Formats: sequence, C-alpha cells, structure tokens
Amino acid sequence: MSETYHPPLATSRKSAGLPTARLGTWWVVASEVVIFGGLVVSFVMYRMRHGEIWADQASHTKLYAGALNTFVLLTSSYFAVCAHKAAEVGDGKKAANLLVRTILLGGVFLCVKAYEYTSEILAGYGPKADLFWSFYYTATGLHGFHVVAGMVIMGFVAKDAAKGKFLHRVECIGIYWHFVDIVWIFLFPLFYIASGL
Repeated sequence: MSETYHPPLATSRKSAGLPTARLGTWWVVASEVVIFGGLVVSFVMYRMRHGEIWADQASHTKLYAGALNTFVLLTSSYFAVCAHKAAEVGDGKKAANLLVRTILLGGVFLCVKAYEYTSEILAGYGPKADLFWSFYYTATGLHGFHVVAGMVIMGFVAKDAAKGKFLHRVECIGIYWHFVDIVWIFLFPLFYIASGL
C-alpha cells in the first residue's frame, strides 16, 4: 500500500530564516508603506507650498476626535500584543477573546471617523472643498479601509484561534494591525496638529 502524499504547508516552511507566513505579512506591509509613504510625502510637499491656506483648512478638523481615535487604536494594539502572547503559549481561547476586543475597538475607531466625516461634510468641508480636504479624505479613507480589512481578517483568525487552530496567524494579523496603528500615528499629527500650525 502506497504512502499518502501530503503537500507541504506554507506555515511549516521557512525562507530567509523566517516562517513563510510572517515573511508574507512583512511583504504586504512593505507594499502598503509605499502607498501611504507616497501620500504622506505628497501631502508634506503641498503643505509647504500652501502655508496659511492649509493651516486655515486644518483648523476645521476635529482634534479631540483624532486624539480619541489615537487612544483607541493604541489600546487596540495593546490587546493585539496580548493576543500574540496568549497564542505563543497555546491559549487560543484567550487569544481569540483579545482579538475580539481589538475588533471592537476598531469598530469604535470607525464610528468616530464616521462622525467626523458627517460633521465635516455637513459644514461644507467635503472631498472637493479644497486640496487639503482631498488629501484628508483620501489618506484617512484609505486608512479606514485598512482598518476594516484588518477587522475582517482578525475575525477569521479569532474564530480559528478559539478552536486552538492556526495560532501562528495571530502574530501575522498583529503585525498588520500594528502597521495600521503606525500609519495613524503619522496621519494624526499631519492632518490634525502640524497642518494647523
């Protein structure tokens, strides 16, 4: 009787000294850095040329909402770190619970953002109001899309983790979520603080 063939799992292979799943995640993050990096550099260049005009536009962003969202994302990243630690010791249920908390905080972030968008658009500061607002909605909207994507993927990871399966994925989604957090750390001062100076 011939032996059954089992194809190799990507999670068991290594490349460049790293597990394939982790390396793949870093490649995704690197590609996203190029996208957001281009946006940030373009924004800074235009900001230097538009001086007081952009400072006036930036004064209409809601600093308190941006600060709240910064706190929310930093807290969500803390839960993602704790989830990774739980997964490392094989506690899938705890990791799943912590990922659910991260997802909930991602939802809070999006609700605050929706409030900001609604109030700004109603006040006449929509995407077409000014070049500043075009940058604002493009960058924060793209970031929001990444938050949603991270929440959806995290939901699948949490579901498997609760069953004790594929615990290595907790680290991968954590890496992605930290990237989303770091992008916001750049966007917050650019749109809410520095542009108003």
